[in-house]
Amino acid sequence: MTAGSDSVLGLLPRVFAAPNDALAEAEQVLGADPPPLHASVAHQVIGIWQRDFGDLRIALHHLRRARDLAARADSPEREADVLATLGVALVHAGRTRQGLAAFERGVRRGTGHTRARVLYRRAYAWWVLGHHPQALEDVRRAIPVLRQADDVIWTARALTLRATVHLALGAVDRADADFTAAERLWDTTGQEHDKADAVESRGLAAFRSGDIPAALRLLDEAEARYAELGTPTFMLNIRRCEVLMAAGLAPEALAEADGAIAVLDGIGGQSTRKAELLLVAARAARLAGDPHTAIARAALAVRLFAAQRRGWWGAHARLVLIEARAAAGRSSGRLVADAAAVAEQLAAFGAPAAPEASLLAGRIALGLGWTADAERHLAVAARSRHSGPPLARVTGWAAQALRARAAGSRRGVLEACRRGLDVLDDHRMTLGASELRARATEQGAELAALAQEASRSRGGPRRLLVWSERWRATVLSAPPTRPPADPALLTSLTAFRTIAARAEEARMEARPVPALEREQRRLEREIRSRTLHMRGDAPGGGDRFDVDRLLARLGGTQLVELAVLDGRVHVLLCGQGRVRRFEAGPLAAAETEAEHVQAALRRLAHPGAEHRLPVVEAMGRRLEELLLGRAAARLGPGPVVVVPPARLHRVPWALLPSLRERVLSVSPSAGSWLRAHGTEPPPGGRHVLVRGPGLASGGAEVPDLADRYGRPTVLEHDETRVPRVLEELDGAVLAHIAAHGTFRADAPLFSSLRMADGPLIVHDFERLDRSPYRIILSSCDTARLASVGADELLGLVTALLPLGTAGVVASSAPVNDAAVVPLMLALHKGLSAGLSLAEALRDARRALPDDATHQATGWAFTAFGAA
Repeated sequence: MTAGSDSVLGLLPRVFAAPNDALAEAEQVLGADPPPLHASVAHQVIGIWQRDFGDLRIALHHLRRARDLAARADSPEREADVLATLGVALVHAGRTRQGLAAFERGVRRGTGHTRARVLYRRAYAWWVLGHHPQALEDVRRAIPVLRQADDVIWTARALTLRATVHLALGAVDRADADFTAAERLWDTTGQEHDKADAVESRGLAAFRSGDIPAALRLLDEAEARYAELGTPTFMLNIRRCEVLMAAGLAPEALAEADGAIAVLDGIGGQSTRKAELLLVAARAARLAGDPHTAIARAALAVRLFAAQRRGWWGAHARLVLIEARAAAGRSSGRLVADAAAVAEQLAAFGAPAAPEASLLAGRIALGLGWTADAERHLAVAARSRHSGPPLARVTGWAAQALRARAAGSRRGVLEACRRGLDVLDDHRMTLGASELRARATEQGAELAALAQEASRSRGGPRRLLVWSERWRATVLSAPPTRPPADPALLTSLTAFRTIAARAEEARMEARPVPALEREQRRLEREIRSRTLHMRGDAPGGGDRFDVDRLLARLGGTQLVELAVLDGRVHVLLCGQGRVRRFEAGPLAAAETEAEHVQAALRRLAHPGAEHRLPVVEAMGRRLEELLLGRAAARLGPGPVVVVPPARLHRVPWALLPSLRERVLSVSPSAGSWLRAHGTEPPPGGRHVLVRGPGLASGGAEVPDLADRYGRPTVLEHDETRVPRVLEELDGAVLAHIAAHGTFRADAPLFSSLRMADGPLIVHDFERLDRSPYRIILSSCDTARLASVGADELLGLVTALLPLGTAGVVASSAPVNDAAVVPLMLALHKGLSAGLSLAEALRDARRALPDDATHQATGWAFTAFGAA
């Protein structure tokens, strides 16, 4: 690198075009004994690199050296420019007063174009500090001068900053206009880091406008660009955490924030960024149900923001701290006053979070019985229900519902809940990924609970049924968005299967697998990331539930819907033209008993546990008392459909005495049962039998079933490769899959069936045009599901139901492979005779040998849907 003036001065824009190259060249300049002016530039370049990508203490050393050298060179313009860079670094280091003093001196020393650049950087510092009016004023003064000087790079930076400030104030349209103008300018430059920042900023704008899939896609694109440049991404981490939390992925957000904090601490990075990361970590911990971690993170953030003189940020941190303390049960009059004070602060700052603080103050006041104070705060929060992004409007409707409840207006509660859930329906259906749709329902849990409570008190059983259905299993209310014909996604799925199969083979041979597991996790992240980018294309929130339609379709069948109110199970018994309500036992006790039953069934799957059979039957009697109560004696003689809440999905319903000899099916909601009941089988009547590798029984039922069905499609050995299996399953009237099932509690959409070339996962099934009309999964754990969101389930069964499958038979527990064979043969005998899945499964259980292993196997299988 030569030390000519033009080449040395050209290093400054290169810091954000090719950061690492600029750093190396600046170090070369300093090694050539340059004059003070050139040395000042080189030290400034190193200072900028260290400030944004490295150690802040090293950055301050170089920037002070650059300032002193500029003064020695008697260059006021050079000194002003360095002072602005130093000011930003001091603010990021938490030395706010010194940083603002450096800016003030820089504004005085610079003129014209240089002063405009100083003003831009001071505007950035004001934004970091949360002083938005001052930021807008400085950038307003800078932009015309930068444009007049035809300074494309700095004009684009100033427009991006102004857009970001507009977003902080909730002015999304103004932000969009500035981001668009900035991006047009960036396209004419080689500033790769700034271009990545522009993509990141567009992601933030998409999030603020409520488009979560677009936000995730843009933030992932920005991350890839930063990775090519080898630069850290702390601001992107913060923004992605915000999007993940809005999508209901709080645990992932907490992990990302904590990971970024560890990296930042490791390099001695910016104190301001650490405070912001602590704030998002606190919010994520609170949303993830960990108030104690939230309190610890938020308290530290409050202290850092106070030391940094960042009032806007500090108010947000105090809001999270108060929310976490309330969630930990620390409600008090002081907490109401603190929440009200934070609400006033946020409103004064023009922060969109102000209604959340008012809602919090009102909610705490209601809990203390302070109705007058609650009304005052809730009325303020309720103003947000008519405008703003979806989640802000939901906050307003929640406040309105609480106001109506306090005033004793049942009608007002139900109207507010209806309006709020309608907003969430529209928002939810913009999400293409079934996982995001499921997790987004958590935002409406309070509204659904308030409506159920109001319905129970005065609305009667029919209204309670309507509200029990309103926010249950919403993922099944409309078909999922088909994954795009994305070659990269298909490549990742193929690679994932290959790596997963190699890892499984290595485990069986006791060979090391850490490297394979790391690659498998990487591919899982890539697949999940691409599917989360999908935008929903289904209008509205699906069909509205109609009680009269349900009662007409039931005929002689009784539908038992279990609702949970105040921690107790309420049975809504639907049939014979009416809905009756019965109160049963505590939900927590039923969950505990169901887990004990699952453990007992696992033991009965192996010989030698026969003495446990009476114990398991006794557990079934206790479960019946807890889950059905007096309703068990009112079921009548006909078929029964059970609709449990998500938290009870692991109950083996056939074990309950009153259900043991019945035609019994289970459905995630009454609405999904209606849709399954109305689903017509596809033309053609194709039967597909799949025998996967590694089964202890060898899938012994499959050859017999092939003889039963005449000329079915039989896939076994190498033919059970995922692409071929999917091709044959698409549009079949019946599919029987004998393959090892694996449930992934950590990632339910990666639950799988083992095929010859690796796992067949939920994401694969979602690519079918139409899943089989009836599907039988004869192996362990294929009916296990993950409870997420308000009352949603994710797993193999729930992936199939919206795709055209009307009925599924699957197991919710480990089973004895040998005992499965006679059960499956008897099941298909009934189907061949024209029975439904539920009828055939009832008869198949009756036909099993009367020993503990076979009985447990029969109880473990459940018929889902209505086919």
